[in-house]
Parts: sequence; C-alpha cells; structure tokens
Amino acid sequence: MGNKYLSYDADRAPKVREMFSRVAARYDLVNDLMSLGLHRRWKREVARRALAGAGPAARVLDLCCGSGDLAFSAERVGAARITGVDFALPMLAVARSRRRASNSRCRFVQADALALPFPDGSFDAITVGYGLRNIADLPAALSEMRRVLAPGGRVAVLDFGKPENLLVRRLYLAYLRVAMPLFGWLSCGDADAYRYIPASLEDYPAQRGVERLMRQAGFASTGHEDRFFGAMGINFGEAPGSR
Repeated sequence: MGNKYLSYDADRAPKVREMFSRVAARYDLVNDLMSLGLHRRWKREVARRALAGAGPAARVLDLCCGSGDLAFSAERVGAARITGVDFALPMLAVARSRRRASNSRCRFVQADALALPFPDGSFDAITVGYGLRNIADLPAALSEMRRVLAPGGRVAVLDFGKPENLLVRRLYLAYLRVAMPLFGWLSCGDADAYRYIPASLEDYPAQRGVERLMRQAGFASTGHEDRFFGAMGINFGEAPGSR
C-alpha cells in the first residue's frame, strides 16, 4: 500500500515536511507511547557518545532536531553551545516552546539538511534522532554532515533499524504495520502519518547500510550498535584528525 507522505522524487521533502508539521503537537507523547519511554534512554546514549571527550565549549549540531529531545539531552550531558536544525517550522515551534519553559540555552533554526548554512568544521559533535531515514538524499546528507564536522569531532545517529534475525524482523514489521496507523489516528487523525514509518523502512539501508555510507562519506572509526533486538540502531563515526 502506498503512503501519501512517501515518495522518492522531488516531492519527498515537501511531503515529509507536511507530515511532521501535522504530527508536531503530539509528537513527544506518541514517541513515549510507541517506545514505552525507551527512546529517551536511547537519546541520552546518543548524546553521551557524540560528546565523549568534548568539553562544555563543544559546538553541537542536532540535525533534524524535531521537538529538541537530543538537543536538550546534549545540554544535560554538559554541552553549552547547541544548535538544533529542522526544516519543519511546527516542530521548531515545539522545540522553542520547550526551550522557554526550561530556560534552556539551545538555539533552534530552520535549515535544510542537504544545504546547511554553516562553514566547514563548524561543529565538534553532531547528533541525529530519527532523521536520516527521512532525508531525500542520504549520501548527500552524510557528506554535508562530514563537511560541517571539525577534525576529531564525533557524530551519533539514532533511527529505526532492521533486525538481522529473520523471525524478529518479521514480527517487528508486522507490529509496525498494525500499530502505526493507530498512532497516526491518535496523533493527528491521519493513519498515514505513522504508517509512513514502516513504508520508509523498505528502502532505508538501516544500521549496517548507514555504517557503510558513513565510511564512503569520509567518516572514520564508524560502527553501529543495536538496541531492542535490532529494531533500533545507533550509528557513530568521527571526522579524521584530532580535536
């Protein structure tokens, strides 16, 4: 079955932007329900991994920041110079509202992951949570991340994965096909908004493919770790050089 928010042509970015704009108001609630709150633990792991060895002056980019979860996690880890980037204004509105409520110092700006408005080597750490899978050109996005990452900087990415065990993968995908439309109705009255998740996984290379693409983009010390039997994956790498 097709999904009105998923395409592999020039319409992909506008459709993804429309989808995230629709789900923004209840995005955090639905994430908690879908993962039983585990996504918050995984995001803390991502923030700690990206910032390992970096001091409070480290410049952090949270790409595809959404409602700001990873940016705020990086702040709690100890980073003080955090920029969150997203192209969906309603998601940024949620992030900015959370920033005001918590007196956070995170900065949130609208930008395209394929054309970041930052000079080369602008950041010492990059985090991405549930974002790479939605970008129209994944290799180009990884190259852009590599461009803005300073020598010795680290990147950590969290996203849906593909379990290696065939039985686990079948059960997982069956759960997504059944449960995601329900979350779509709960979020915004639109089943396709979360039915998009299993649809977007069909051509997504997942944790092992992302690791390969990261190496091709020029990252060093790449790797990945599975979470929840491989249903989630954390990818990581570094920019060659030293801090």
